[in-house]
Amino acid sequence: MDPRRFSDLITFSRVAETQSFTAAAHSLGVTQSAVSQTVKRLEADLGIRLLSRSTRSLTPTAAGEQLLATLAPNVAELDAKLADLERLREEPGGQLRVTCGKHAADTLVWPAFSRLLAAHPDIEGELSVEDRYVDIVAERFDVGIRMRDNLELDMISVPVGPPLRSVVVGAPEYLDACGAPDTPRDLYRHRCIGFRNAGGILSPWSFERDGRAETVKVTSSIIVNDGDALVAAACAGMGLAYMLEDLAAPFLQDGQLIEVLGNWSPPFSGYHAYYSSRRHPPPAVTLFLDLFRQEI
Repeated sequence: MDPRRFSDLITFSRVAETQSFTAAAHSLGVTQSAVSQTVKRLEADLGIRLLSRSTRSLTPTAAGEQLLATLAPNVAELDAKLADLERLREEPGGQLRVTCGKHAADTLVWPAFSRLLAAHPDIEGELSVEDRYVDIVAERFDVGIRMRDNLELDMISVPVGPPLRSVVVGAPEYLDACGAPDTPRDLYRHRCIGFRNAGGILSPWSFERDGRAETVKVTSSIIVNDGDALVAAACAGMGLAYMLEDLAAPFLQDGQLIEVLGNWSPPFSGYHAYYSSRRHPPPAVTLFLDLFRQEI
C-alpha cells in the first residue's frame, strides 16, 4: 500500500471516530486544515464521498460506513500490537535464539542465558550449541557468540567475556621421554595431537613473544575433533596438545598435564557476541548482552 494512502485512511478513521475535524487534528498533532485536506484527497482518490458534513454534524456516508467496517478492526489490531511492543520495554518477551560453541556455552553463555530466562519468564529461549560458524541472518538467530576473528565484517560485535589464553601441554611421562620444546619450532620434532575444527580444518598453533608472532602447522600423530578427547589424549601421553587454558586447568593443577612454551602464550581477546547490523536488536538481546557487560 502507498504510505500516503495508509496515512489518509488513519486520518479518516480518526475523524469518523471523533466526528470532528478539530478533535481529530488535536489527537493526530496536526492542524484542522491538514485533516480536512487529507479527507478531501482520500475522497477524490476513491471517487466517492465518505463523510456527510453540515454545520452541526459530521457523519460517515454509507460508503464511509463500509470502509470503516473494514478499517476499524484492523486499526484496533494494529494499536494493540503497538501497545504490546511498548510493554516489551518494561517486561521483555518473545523469542531469543542464541548460537555458540561448546566451550563458550559451558564457560560463559549458559550462566547468563539461564539467569535471563529466570528473571524474564516471558522470553522463550533457544540455545544452539555447535562449533561451526553460523550465519545468524540466514538461520534466523538473534545473536551468536564466537571469537572475533571468525566474524563477518557486516556484523556488530561486542566483547562478552574475559581474555583467553591457549597453552601447549603434555603428560609428565611424555615429557620425561621426549623432553620439552624451548621454542615453537621445536614442535616439529615432537608428536603432536591435532584438533580438526568444525570447518574441517586442522587448527594451527599460534604463538607470540616480545611482539613477534609465529604460527606452526604441526605434524599430527593423532587428530581429534572434540575438546574432551583432546585432553584425554594428552593425559594419556600420546603427544603435546594445544588447547584453551581453562580446558587444561584442572589437569595442570592435579599434575596430569604440564605446560610448556608458557612464555610464548600471552592472553588474547576472548569471545564476542555478534548480531546483524541490518536490524535493531530486540529488547531480549539487549538484556542478554547487558548481563555480560556486568561481568566484564
